Amino acid sequence: MKKDRTGRPAKFQEPSRPVTVTLPERVLGSLARIDADRARAIVKATESVMRKSIEGVELLEVAPGLAVIIVGPSDFLRKIDWLQLVEIAPARYLLSIPPGTPVDSLEIAIADLLEVCPKDNKQESQALSHLLRIVKNQRLKRTIFKHEILLVKLAVSIMAVACLLR
Repeated sequence: MKKDRTGRPAKFQEPSRPVTVTLPERVLGSLARIDADRARAIVKATESVMRKSIEGVELLEVAPGLAVIIVGPSDFLRKIDWLQLVEIAPARYLLSIPPGTPVDSLEIAIADLLEVCPKDNKQESQALSHLLRIVKNQRLKRTIFKHEILLVKLAVSIMAVACLLR
């Protein structure tokens, strides 16, 4: 194991650097349960979350015979200016499109992104390809549709709560 500048052995087999971060005591306790070494605990927790999200795209059943499309983090999907990625769990996102936007617009936008996605970016390319297959196949089978969900703007709800408390 290579030694760092302080003479201690390196913790990781890849390039690393020190960072300073302030965390809640509750999180520090959780990290201690993962690994006594805080840096290793952070790496293990991050890799655990990202391993699930890197798988790319999944259909998550939310009711019998009904699923939502869940995607992992994607710099390319964020390039679709009208598409919103709604984080529902760490690094797991629902796709939200504006009312009135046809589903096939999403299919076209994903296909366009796939054309400009570098082939060496396998993770992003595979996730986009998988998402495109899902959207296209479901559209062709006429089994994909939009359904409204309720969203709350937090700034508005906080003001409303403050008014109620007066």
